[in-house]
Amino acid sequence: MNQMTHHPAKNSAVITEWRPEAPVFWEQTGKRIASRNLWISIPNLLLAFAVWMVFSMVAVKLNDIGFHFSKDQLFLLTALPPLAGGTLRIFYSFMIPIVGGRRWTALTTASLIIPAVWMGFAVQDPQTPYLTFVLIALLCGLGGGNFSSSMANISFFYPKAQQGTALGLNAGLGNLGVSVMQFLIPIVIGLSVFGALGGEPQTLMKDGVEKHIWLQNAAFVWVPFLVLAVLAAWFGMNDLASAKSSFREQSVIFRLKHTWLMCWLYTGTFGSFIGFSAGLAMLMKTQFPDIDPMKFAFLGPLVGAAVRPVGGWLSDKVGGARVTLWNFVVMALAVGGVLHFLPAHDATGLSGGNFWGFLAMFMVLFVTTGIGNGSTFRMIPVIFRTQQERLVAGQSGELREQAMRKAQMISAAVLGFAGAIGAYGGFFIPKTFGTSMSMTGGPQAALYVFIAFYLSCILITWWWYARKGAEMPC
Repeated sequence: MNQMTHHPAKNSAVITEWRPEAPVFWEQTGKRIASRNLWISIPNLLLAFAVWMVFSMVAVKLNDIGFHFSKDQLFLLTALPPLAGGTLRIFYSFMIPIVGGRRWTALTTASLIIPAVWMGFAVQDPQTPYLTFVLIALLCGLGGGNFSSSMANISFFYPKAQQGTALGLNAGLGNLGVSVMQFLIPIVIGLSVFGALGGEPQTLMKDGVEKHIWLQNAAFVWVPFLVLAVLAAWFGMNDLASAKSSFREQSVIFRLKHTWLMCWLYTGTFGSFIGFSAGLAMLMKTQFPDIDPMKFAFLGPLVGAAVRPVGGWLSDKVGGARVTLWNFVVMALAVGGVLHFLPAHDATGLSGGNFWGFLAMFMVLFVTTGIGNGSTFRMIPVIFRTQQERLVAGQSGELREQAMRKAQMISAAVLGFAGAIGAYGGFFIPKTFGTSMSMTGGPQAALYVFIAFYLSCILITWWWYARKGAEMPC
């Protein structure tokens, strides 16, 4: 056995032999390499989520510093990055075997420097046209695509028995990028972080008091971290020559009914998480104008990301379908609670409302999005394993082994595809808020649409997965 087999990382960035299922190889070589790639992948993914969702905070302040965009236009700026990110996820899912995990991670992280720098300059000029911000928002969507490629890459490094933990760490800590961004931006825009290099401050009036902010820092602050992450990925990660997949083999998922049903359910969970993350700050600003949304927006994504593993744990205990079913019931009720605490809209403007009740209901929503993310992802492999087991019931051991390999391939493909479709919720939720306000004056119509959607998720989960005699109990 040559030296590359024992110490592949020391000889080349490309590892030609990778056998994580072999216990001796894993303990002597594989575990160390896989861990290094995971812990470099996590900050790269965290930064991707931060840039992806940065408009959720920047849009709140644009009109305060001299821009004149409508509410619908501002909500659209928060919705476009998820739209672009969801679309890119479909393509990014297949790129790791073509380009390699190390090179693709470095390349995609480096691409985020473009919207970060462009946005930093654009916000400093109140004459910047709206179309420019639209283009920047679409480029921020590059960060959303990184999730699918990052998860695919890490899955190749770990044995099947440890993939759940590794992918959970990668996804959970990566998702925290939204909360980290929403927590950090209010701090950095109040400081001259980069001195003269960062540009002049903008002036705004708040409660009759003149205040200076550096909104460009909301974008510029990520650039040095992105550079460090790119260098870490390029020099610290590895490409696996054995990481191969065939699009033709995976394309079978598009003909399976349960692929589309689970995409619908995952849009209800992850789509709600990313959509509410994108739109909540603007919703706070429009409905409770005396409240500074930047002080509270980070809380929802924080709890949503933190409780994601709880959904998987609960599903292991009582079943993914049962957890998902009751999770959607709570989500529908929580949206009803948001409606109850919203201010009324009349000819004189806003009246009534209770911000703390409104915020509490959204915290419940974010908790349920996190739990639902875990429970739906747990349902998918169970569904397709059960499906394949039924097809080979009573057959030979070899046929059963082939069926299990096929189930793993289908499950992995559906997980990636559902993640891509689910990301579109990040477009539809803030866009629906904006459309509702432009047509009716308030967000209530949008919230009724969300309740109807969650009711459809309840029916789908109950009929196909949770009821007694369901087609695919899981």
